[in-house]
Formats: sequence, structure tokens, C-alpha cells
Amino acid sequence: MENKYDLYLQNQESVTVSEMSLQDLKNLIATGESSFLEFKHKVATPEKIAKEMAAFANTKGGKILIGVEDNGDIVGIESYYEEEFWLNQAAQEVCIPSVDIKLELVHTGKKDVLIVEVPEAEKKPVAIKGKKRRKVYIRQGDENIEATDDRIEILRNKTSTEGVTFEYGEREQQLFRFLNEYGDITIERFSIISNITTYRAEKILVNMASAGVLDTFEQKGVVHYTFSNKNP
Repeated sequence: MENKYDLYLQNQESVTVSEMSLQDLKNLIATGESSFLEFKHKVATPEKIAKEMAAFANTKGGKILIGVEDNGDIVGIESYYEEEFWLNQAAQEVCIPSVDIKLELVHTGKKDVLIVEVPEAEKKPVAIKGKKRRKVYIRQGDENIEATDDRIEILRNKTSTEGVTFEYGEREQQLFRFLNEYGDITIERFSIISNITTYRAEKILVNMASAGVLDTFEQKGVVHYTFSNKNP
């Protein structure tokens, strides 16, 4: 007699069977949630899981494990078809532009886990539909952070075919000296030390971050700029 798992595999459309063993899965879970990994008990709604997908797509990509608690306990998925349907709906209809996810099922007996692999988007930002407006999220550590306007502009510039350039003038020299001494800076602080408007300060910082010279991180709701790890 066929079990629920075998019946699902015969009729599923977009899920492949993972080559990952149970021990491999446990080893992955043991690394904990991070900028590349997220645990989910189940897919609550397409809108909620789309937030995770968009955040990974706007950053460096990652994996979502469906059927795993926040503490790492494997609880398994309850409804194969419903999880698959909502995941594809989230990726194709809620995310704008759509995200090309890959679904793999790890069969561990009674507790199967669905792995959602989210690639980094070629065209950013990836937004999600909202009741009033579209929202953009990025991954920071093990959290999904709603992107501020300047970070959205950086995402857009980094995938632009035109490229981004900046001039190394007096303002930029002041910025580099400040970063060398203090490590990071905000738009407001840069506008003060350079005696320019916040609009001009934001434009300079965004251009330099778009060009890969600076990185960003968020702290207490405020975006900070620092030297990129790619640059000495």
C-alpha cells in the first residue's frame, strides 16, 4: 500500500527528492539560523514566506527549511501539496519580480523537511505586494529588515547595466578620514561633518555603496555605512 509520501512524489510538479541524508540535514540545522539559513515550522501564508524569499534574493541568497522549529527541532511538514502550492504562489505572484526558487524534499521517515533554495536575484530589488505599497526586505544576520530608501537605491544601482561612478573629491576624502578613525557613519553625521544637505550626503554614500566601496548595516533602525570588506 502506497503511503502519503510516495503518492505525493508521483503527483508533484516542482519538487525533487534531495540527496541529503538525515545526518546531513541535522548538520545543516546545527549551524543555526543566519544570513543564509532560515527555519520555519510551516508556511503560514504566501505573503509571509514571500518576505523571507525576497530578503534572501535581495542579499546573497539562502535556504529556508520548512518543517523545522526555531530551536532546530525537526517537526516535519503536514501538507505536501499545500506547502508546495503556497511556496510557488509566494515566489511567482507575491514577489515582484518573481523569484526562481528550487524545492527539495528530504525524506526522513515520518518527519519530512522541505528545503526552499532561494538564489540571489539578478535584478534587484525584489519587492513583495502589500495592501498599500510594495515593500523591500534584505537579510541582515538571521533577520529580515525592511530596506530604507537609500538601501533600495543601492540594490537598484548594483544591478543597473549603466554602472555607477563617483568622484574622489574633498567630501569623499573627509568621509574616508572619518571612517578610518570611527569605522562607520550615518547620512546625518556625514552631512554635518561635510556641511552639506542630507540629500547630498545620501547621494554620495549611496553612489559609493553602489560602486562597492562601502557596505551598509542597520542598527536601531538607522543605516550605517562602513568600508566594504572587498576593499583593503
